[in-house]
Amino acid sequence: MSAINARRAPPFLGAGARVALVAPAGPLRGQADVDRAIGNVRALGWEPVVAPHALERTGYFAGDDDVRAADFESALRDPRIDGVWCLRGGYGAMRLLDRIDWGVLREAAKPVLGYSDVTALHGAIARQAGIISYHAPTARAELSDFSRVSLARALSDGGDPCGVAADARVIRPGRATGRLEGGNLAVLSALVGTPYFPSLDGAILVLEDVNEAIYRIDRMFAQLHLSGALRGTRAIVFGQCTNCPEESDDGARRLDDVLYEVADRLRIPCLAGVPVGHVPEQWTVPLGEVGEVDVSTRSLTVMR
Repeated sequence: MSAINARRAPPFLGAGARVALVAPAGPLRGQADVDRAIGNVRALGWEPVVAPHALERTGYFAGDDDVRAADFESALRDPRIDGVWCLRGGYGAMRLLDRIDWGVLREAAKPVLGYSDVTALHGAIARQAGIISYHAPTARAELSDFSRVSLARALSDGGDPCGVAADARVIRPGRATGRLEGGNLAVLSALVGTPYFPSLDGAILVLEDVNEAIYRIDRMFAQLHLSGALRGTRAIVFGQCTNCPEESDDGARRLDDVLYEVADRLRIPCLAGVPVGHVPEQWTVPLGEVGEVDVSTRSLTVMR
């Protein structure tokens, strides 16, 4: 049985921690996004530091690749910065992966937060820096109390940021312990074959997606399976698939049927519908820490 040791954890963010707000992917809508992010940082007791080019725009990017990479790496290098919170997702983080000196983060061990397209950064951090990172709401989000409490537990309190998801769906029963990995399924599957794809051996695979037809979700899982990436995976926990139509011109198929097929092929437990993804109430999931999923109780526990 494969090992499930947690990756190295960055320090928690205490009161007054300086958190850089960077935009590594899509552009912000305006100053209101930055102001909301500043408010979120301060509500958690931290001090915001807005990256110099956070409001730039080049096509569908928050500035060109060099600018976005420079803002991100500068935050990693700056000894006055304690953590990095991505302002939004969108698309573009994957284009930065070979422009960043990941050894800087390996030495500095700072927490990086975000989700959706930020999954590309999480994969690179896992493979190239070997530290825990945080699948969390983006900084510009309107944080619900639920999301804020989970985030604080993950980054400041040291408590369990996950728990019971009473409305989750049992896909395949069972219980498993593993290292928490994953993020956005589309981005994760796009990393296959690159030096930035995280190992899923010994993992509880936590996933979400948005605006993807179910046949595309099926195709992404097929790619992961055919590449051998799912070998050694211990469980699948799927959050929300927001705006994911089940019908196509050729027929319909349910997400749960796709998930069951994958989990049954692997002979592993699977739980779906937990608060992870493009939804107002989100768990912050520390990728690289060890967790336990118990499908019978509809729970995901971070074993700190």
